[in-house]
Amino acid sequence: MAAALASPRCFCRPSPRPSSRRRPVASCAASEKRNSFSWKECAISVALSAGLITGAPTLGWSAHASPLDPVLPDLSVLISGPPIKDPGALLRYALPIDNKAVREVQKPLEDITDSLKIAGVRALDSVERNVRQASRALSNGRNLILDGLAESKRANGEELLDKLAVGLDELQRIVEDRNRDAVAPKQKELLQYVGTVEEDMVDGFPFEVPEEYSSMPLLKGRATVDMKVKIKDNPNVEDCIFRIVLDGYNAPVTAGNFLDLVERKFYDGMEIQRSDGFVVQTGDPEGPAEGFIDPSTGKVRTIPLEIMADGDKAPVYGETLEELGRYKAQTKLPFNAFGTMAMARDEFDDNSASSQIFWLLKESELTPSNANILDGRYAVFGYVTENEDYLADLKVGDVIESIQVVSGLDNLANPSYKIVG
Repeated sequence: MAAALASPRCFCRPSPRPSSRRRPVASCAASEKRNSFSWKECAISVALSAGLITGAPTLGWSAHASPLDPVLPDLSVLISGPPIKDPGALLRYALPIDNKAVREVQKPLEDITDSLKIAGVRALDSVERNVRQASRALSNGRNLILDGLAESKRANGEELLDKLAVGLDELQRIVEDRNRDAVAPKQKELLQYVGTVEEDMVDGFPFEVPEEYSSMPLLKGRATVDMKVKIKDNPNVEDCIFRIVLDGYNAPVTAGNFLDLVERKFYDGMEIQRSDGFVVQTGDPEGPAEGFIDPSTGKVRTIPLEIMADGDKAPVYGETLEELGRYKAQTKLPFNAFGTMAMARDEFDDNSASSQIFWLLKESELTPSNANILDGRYAVFGYVTENEDYLADLKVGDVIESIQVVSGLDNLANPSYKIVG
């Protein structure tokens, strides 16, 4: 998938990045409409019930919330290691596959990112160990990796593994030449090969969507879109194209709903409606309705809350993990990356999401996976994988010029945009 895709453009003048220590704010009121929701009220009540915030916060806030103190639970209880916050890695681990051999190649390649954070020449020494570990894993596990491929994609998989082996040799030479700047681009290329091999291990769609939702637009697989945003009144940024990967393997209803709206050009020309350092949000159309009005019914189209928990074979629908009593369950698509994409909904109605979407901007070490107040309560369905840092530069009033499908439209079942009327 990604290996064949051209990198998106971003016409941005260099500017200092905002401080990485953003304080989490559980709020996202999309508009001033009478029924617009306020996440702050929802988040505080959830946090209080879960015991994640000590002390009694003041509940007399305005519609647009003010910052809260960081939520700092006992991380040793909630996670067993540093949270994964790279969107590409999150998407790779979210694939419905079980092939240890390919994961043993993937992990040391991902570890190169941490190796490069080491000061001085020791960084390249650590990278060299990562490369040797990945090369050894590929050599020892090649047959097991090939056995895990869907039969129709085996030839493509063999070609990709050959490219991966050559690329690892090239990376080894880069390290031997002490060319530190060339490491990260080559790492990205190799991980694209790994990700494509892993996607080729998925043979068909892994579960049946419940009958009551089976006629909705469904993304049975993955799709990639480019969102072009026109920046207004910002001397540091002109136009940016954000690449977004939508994950229908874990959120087919949610991702399908969004992709269907993209093909309807629903978001084209729409302004960014909230940007407060915690989230960037859009999707609230003009007029009294707070979502997409389906022309075939004349009513707002809504979708159920859809959450895939780690270890489950299919998502749960219509209830939060907390409501189901699954307090320790991890989500397959966690709110753990800068640019995590999810559906906004009414605070008290799990099944009220329609067209309003948001991207999370936060530092995952402060609220790691499953330790924040959003995992399992709001439906994540994708990640921004290119230019995600520039989401922090978006302001209310900036315009989404277009969202265009790059790949994966053939995975969309029951597309309503093709229905006339």
